Amino acid sequence: MEDFDVVVIGGGPAGGSAAHVAARAGLTVALVDRHAFPRDKLCGGGFTGRSYRYYEDIFGQPIPEDIILTKTSVEFHAHGQELARIDDIPPIHMTMRRDLDASIVAHAMASGAADFCGAGVEAIDLEARTVTVKDGRVLRYKVLIGADGANSGVARALYGRAFDHDRIGFGLEIEAPTPAPDAPVRIDFGAAEWGYGWNFPKAGSATIGIGGVNVRNPDMKAAMERYCEIFGVAGQHKVKGAFLPFGDVRRWPGRREVLLAGDAAGLVDPITGEGIAYAMQSGAMAGEAAIEAIRANHPPRALTLYKQKLRPIHSAMFHARWIRQIIFGKRFRDTFVRAFRGSGTVRYQYLRLMAGEIEYPALAWATFKKVPGFVMRSMTGR
Repeated sequence: MEDFDVVVIGGGPAGGSAAHVAARAGLTVALVDRHAFPRDKLCGGGFTGRSYRYYEDIFGQPIPEDIILTKTSVEFHAHGQELARIDDIPPIHMTMRRDLDASIVAHAMASGAADFCGAGVEAIDLEARTVTVKDGRVLRYKVLIGADGANSGVARALYGRAFDHDRIGFGLEIEAPTPAPDAPVRIDFGAAEWGYGWNFPKAGSATIGIGGVNVRNPDMKAAMERYCEIFGVAGQHKVKGAFLPFGDVRRWPGRREVLLAGDAAGLVDPITGEGIAYAMQSGAMAGEAAIEAIRANHPPRALTLYKQKLRPIHSAMFHARWIRQIIFGKRFRDTFVRAFRGSGTVRYQYLRLMAGEIEYPALAWATFKKVPGFVMRSMTGR
């Protein structure tokens, strides 16, 4: 039996951030992951301005320039129509999760977290407050942070299952050949039902994929094939898939001294599917909640503290789900396409959102003002 103040399961952006914050504050922390780092991870790898800012805030230094590729041009398409190409936009960064996650885990270890990566979890006993890793070691915790993704074992221990697969998304992607140096970021709203497609140029490859609400896409493979045909790469590369818990935020992300962060808490952007920024932020918040609860000698208070910190993220998610009805709902989407193509304000606010300069409430207000009579026209068919 090894005693720790905090045990973190999952070494991605959420878990690495949580472990770093708690260890830096002087708590004893174990970071557990079934993989050793670096390791590959399915992810579009969009690293927004918000992600860039959170990384620097949490780790005290900018993300290393050698693991990101910065773009200043973007193309928007929707349901087969070209909406706009915009140059000189606020920077959009691309990264490979293999590099990003290894960087974050290195910060956690440098801050003093104990390395249990490459072991994996055998069992979680919430009553005894223990985590058994596959090599037989037993870790006892005061606070447990589950940052172990869409198929979270911590969530299963709490609720019996991680998520309702009918309520979350699913994504497919490939790594295609290196794009041209001037290739823009490309986003295709509606490439999948209630979802979008992406072509993200990176150093050494282009990540091409689609993601959408799982239950609305009974043949996601066919949709992926059609999307790949646009770029002439259909059937040429291995397709990987994973569940994406966007749009299904956990209002109660844990229980007492057990917290869920990142994808395990459903903190994925309901429109773009981007989860890195909220993963890092929620992980840091979970670490802070653990610090405060343990220092007060009351670990079960961790969830109450954590929920208070999450309020701004939950508010952003609420507004994003409202906007998602307009972008993806069949009743509204034709009007949205016209508004997006014709309104520089809506496009500009969306780019500011991607750059991390504003949050969803501001975009929601801009959309509301620029689409007068939206609901009425959709209901009357005019």
